[in-house]
Amino acid sequence: MIFTGDYGVFTEMMNALFAAAKSGFEISLGLTGVLSLWMGFMKIGERGGVVTTLARWSSPVFSRLFPDIPKGNSAHGSIFMNLTANMLNLDNAATPLGLKAMQELQELNDHKDIASRSMIMFMVLNASGLTIIPITLMVYRVQMGAANPADIFIPVLISTLSATLAGLLFVGIKQKINLLDKVLLGFIGGVILLIAAIVYWIQSLPQEKISIYSALVANCLLFAILISFLISGLRKRINVYDVFIEGAKEGFKTAVMIIPYLIAILTGIALFRASGAMNFLTDGLANIAAFCGLPTDWVNAFPTALMKPLSGSGSRGMMIDAMRTYGADSFVGRLSCIFQGTTDTTFYVVAVYYGAVNIKNTRYTIPAALFADLVGIITAIAVGYLFFYKR
Repeated sequence: MIFTGDYGVFTEMMNALFAAAKSGFEISLGLTGVLSLWMGFMKIGERGGVVTTLARWSSPVFSRLFPDIPKGNSAHGSIFMNLTANMLNLDNAATPLGLKAMQELQELNDHKDIASRSMIMFMVLNASGLTIIPITLMVYRVQMGAANPADIFIPVLISTLSATLAGLLFVGIKQKINLLDKVLLGFIGGVILLIAAIVYWIQSLPQEKISIYSALVANCLLFAILISFLISGLRKRINVYDVFIEGAKEGFKTAVMIIPYLIAILTGIALFRASGAMNFLTDGLANIAAFCGLPTDWVNAFPTALMKPLSGSGSRGMMIDAMRTYGADSFVGRLSCIFQGTTDTTFYVVAVYYGAVNIKNTRYTIPAALFADLVGIITAIAVGYLFFYKR
């Protein structure tokens, strides 16, 4: 029970409060080195034209997903660049590009206070949170002492691809987009085959080898990506050292800037847990799952998924709390990371992007985005059990 008449609970709450504040500060400081490293490499890739190249490769698909945008319109470029920056986890580049894309889409919109078809597709693809390189997750796992921080790379990739595919199909069917077009069919089929191939490969491995092999593949892919960023910078004849330093400085500033936010959210969660409310919530979910004949091991990670559509910092705090409580390499710790990397903060994204162009009627944007979130969460639970659950 939350209140038992035992005043010792208040002592526990105060101790948890101060411990969480100290932990939040230590975590933020520990992030500076790894975050600076990754942001430095990302800046090289950005200046080396990786984002532009990916946007050019994806243009045949996106031109079919946005049929209402005239050919050659500048909105195409902004949309491609924004989504590609999101895939590479370049948040600082993605947001201004996204706002620019929304402004350009608003210029094509005949009803200035109602979301257009193109706006809805763009918003759902953003809210589904497709990320190829989950840098932030790996950085936090490093700080929380994970033995292999990249072991969640493939599970996150499967979950986020599933969420994005679900959102795309929802909007595509609603807008009567020709999903049987050979380019779109090839793209959608390729994504499904990729997911199926990874799942088939994982299922063919002995249980004790799954984490080892998947982590090895993930690390090799990440290393190849970093090398490609360096090669792109050298080919563009940029000063990779200076550009790396520029990106590393941004990483350092980001790590410092999140200190007050991280402390605030971690102390709030600590109070929530120490009061007994967290146990009340998870026990209720576990009882419901057990009643339905479902496994219950995922329940302690679920608060991260529950918070993600509402608040990025809130879900991040839940993820850190799960890793700190159960261990970064525990099933709950890893699953909370997969939840965090699967989708984006739906309500925040919708509010910021639509608010920037004064859209009041969002039509079916929220239902489509939440459907993508739901598919992503279910997939995350499934791949969490497939990759990390020890029978």
